[in-house]
Parts: sequence; C-alpha cells; structure tokens
Amino acid sequence: SRLHNPMYYFLSVLSSVDAFFSSVITPNMLLDFMSNDKVISLPECAAQMFLATTFGTTECFLLAAMAYDRYVAVYNPLLYSVSMSPRVYLPLIVASYVGGILHATIHTVATFSLSFCGSNEIRHFFCDIPPLLAISCSDTHINQLLLFYFAGSMEISTILTVLVSYGFILVAVLKMHSTEGRRKVFSTCGSHLTGVSLFHGTLLFMYVRPTSSYTLE
Repeated sequence: SRLHNPMYYFLSVLSSVDAFFSSVITPNMLLDFMSNDKVISLPECAAQMFLATTFGTTECFLLAAMAYDRYVAVYNPLLYSVSMSPRVYLPLIVASYVGGILHATIHTVATFSLSFCGSNEIRHFFCDIPPLLAISCSDTHINQLLLFYFAGSMEISTILTVLVSYGFILVAVLKMHSTEGRRKVFSTCGSHLTGVSLFHGTLLFMYVRPTSSYTLE
C-alpha cells in the first residue's frame, strides 16, 4: 500500500517514458552497427523523430512535475495526500504527454515540410531535427528559430520549476531539527536532482545554442 502514492506513480510513468524513448532509437541503431546497409525510409524517419521528440519532451515535463511533488511532500507533509490527490497528479501526467505530443507535432510538420533534394545521408545515429535540417535544400531559418525558441522556453520553464521547488525544499530542510528527516529528504531528492542534471544538461548542450556553434561531427 505504501507504493500507492504520487511519487511512485510519477516514477512508473517516467520509467515507461524512458523505456519507450530508448526503444524508438536503440534497436535501429544496433541494426545499423551490424549492417553495411544503413537505410531508413522517409515514413520511418518521420515516425522516429516524432516519437523521440514526444518522449524526450514528456520527460522534461515529468521531471518538473516530480520536483513539485517532492516540494509538496517535504514542505507540507501533513497535507501531502490532499495537495497531491489523483485530481492533481493525474492531470500533471496527462499534461506532460500532451505537451510532448504538441511539441513533437510542431517540429515534425515543420521539418518534413522542407525540401530534401540533395544528400540523403543523415550524419547522426537517428532521425533528429538538426541533422535533418542540415541536409535540406530549403531555407531552414524558421525551423532553427522554432527549435531554439520552443526548446529554449520549454527548458527555461521546466528548469525554473525544478529550481523554485528545490529552493522551497532547501528552506524546509534548514528548518528541520531531525538528522534522520534531513537524510531522508536528501536521499529521495538527490537521485531526482541527478536525473534532472544529466537530462537537462544534455538537452541544453544539444539543442539550445547558436547555430554557428553547432557541428554534426
């Protein structure tokens, strides 16, 4: 019965998203490693990009929702079951998926509306947005702006949510007199912060930087 609380629901959804995310990219990548004929069709490429973007974006929103969940659990534990009832955490989970689907739809439609009349060699291990923009013979300025601003705003909003939540958590921890209580908070929040740092650090490095500094190599 202890597993029936919002934290474990968030963890189960996050695990599912990670499993789907890996399944979209890894099997095809492993086949390419073992095959001389590294080919992906246009519909498969579009589907791979859409699904990878969907699950990647969903994970951003989920990590932010989990930070808020930890804030509620630490800052006001007596009202945790009321503040994070199914009427709160289920819409957060659904909204994370909806945000991921909308973000992926915008970029997939924008990318595959371009013309590809030159090289058809994608210099990457999966169909990602920047490598596809690099081989288009259309003007990709609007696509690059969409990528920078949408990815940037999503990163800023979710990272701010995490930072504000952990700011309140830090205040609550400093007020604690129990060493055991502090240890418990650090053990549950430390793993989440590590995941957030690795995930967002990679995304910022990959997508939120000027085009002039980007190289497929």
